Amino acid sequence: MTINEKIQAIGIIPVVVLDEAKDAAALGNVLCRGGLPAAEVTFRTDAAEESIRIMSRECPDLFVGAGTVLNVLQAERAVDAGAKFIVSPGFSEDVVSWCLDRDIPVFPGTVTPTEMTKAVEYGLSVVKFFPAEPAGGLKYIKACAAPFTGLKFMPTGGINEKNVRDYLSYDRIIACGGSWMVKKDMIKEGRFEEIEKLVREAAEIVKSVR
Repeated sequence: MTINEKIQAIGIIPVVVLDEAKDAAALGNVLCRGGLPAAEVTFRTDAAEESIRIMSRECPDLFVGAGTVLNVLQAERAVDAGAKFIVSPGFSEDVVSWCLDRDIPVFPGTVTPTEMTKAVEYGLSVVKFFPAEPAGGLKYIKACAAPFTGLKFMPTGGINEKNVRDYLSYDRIIACGGSWMVKKDMIKEGRFEEIEKLVREAAEIVKSVR
């Protein structure tokens, strides 16, 4: 199974912000038990790198990647820590080139046809679409998808349990990124039973659509 096929099979990629690396293993195990065995750990906190390292070591069934990667240094740190894929909020040519040179799956953020054209020029077949809802949502994605016949999308931003089903129903969307089931305060307060419940509900949505 390729990385893209794996992401498509999972369907919803939890976007995780960890303030403390001590919560990484517990969260990773909850995601696996709940049926969404993936985590896009965002490089927004000082704990991100160590959290990726812990998840990669302690949760072997978890598909761990790094999000909010803004430069090559962050990408290098994330991969060294065990990240299996890189996600960026925007299109950094340096990050994309660095990843492609090392056969590391990369999903740069796009929101305009110009950025999507650039992705095609780099040989990418899947891009992040961010911020999804504020930028026009599913209607906008469908309009952009028409001329980019070989491109698929991973929308993130404003996606939740109420609208994710509509996104996943569109065959040009490989998966959605979401944080509603792994909210920062729930992690910080150790509410892992609540997180697992929400993860299970999200996994059921994927099954019902696909």
